[in-house]
Amino acid sequence: MNDYLVFLKKELIEYARTYKLLILLIVFIIFGITNPLIAKLTPELLASFMPEGMLVAIPEPTALDSWAQFFKNTQQMGIIVLVLVFSGVLSNELSRGTLINLLTKGLSREAVIIGKFLAMLLVWSLSVLLSSLLTLVYTIYLFPGDQVQNLVLAVFCMWLFGAFLLAVLLGSATLVSGNYGSLLLTGLTVVVLLILNIIPGARRFNPISLATRNMELVSNTTEASALFAAIGVTGLAILGLITLTVYVFRRKRL
Repeated sequence: MNDYLVFLKKELIEYARTYKLLILLIVFIIFGITNPLIAKLTPELLASFMPEGMLVAIPEPTALDSWAQFFKNTQQMGIIVLVLVFSGVLSNELSRGTLINLLTKGLSREAVIIGKFLAMLLVWSLSVLLSSLLTLVYTIYLFPGDQVQNLVLAVFCMWLFGAFLLAVLLGSATLVSGNYGSLLLTGLTVVVLLILNIIPGARRFNPISLATRNMELVSNTTEASALFAAIGVTGLAILGLITLTVYVFRRKRL
């Protein structure tokens, strides 16, 4: 257990020193502040670009518009930045030889994989927490009295999908060398999930649903139970991926 904690601490310190932690926190803090502002100002901006004398009914923004911005930004730019920041999760250390030195000194390979995944997961969790809390505070301030439903579950679903992608990224890094290979496999995984989502019967179990149906939860147009199967499948997939990654990394020649 001490090996796991020591390596986890080492990873977090490295993320701070290489500005990975700072980059992600800044990106998500900006999202958290701007989500409600964009929702509030969009109708005014659209009205200002309309030709003079042209009248178009623009609905008043609500808290739902603010959370729509949150999920759109997190699903698109946020997750892309997350994957790019951690794309060299194994290859950088292997190329520098630092990881090999630690392994020859007795560090277990299981500790490397689990420590790396937990470190990435902590950074991702902190990023989502900060962004969602900032969005919540500014949404309450700009849209007082507006009610949303299932907010905690909707944010949790987005967080869980990000955790799933981190597990895919880490597993890909044990299979291929270099940053681009792991990025390619992670991107292909997302493409496969999107294709599977076309099949009506697969949507209920598809992890991609956790990142695409958030507004249905917040707007209460779908039951929370509709995503329970996808949550269970994604959780099991994460555990399976980490277990498989440990197995492959034990047998990988460094």
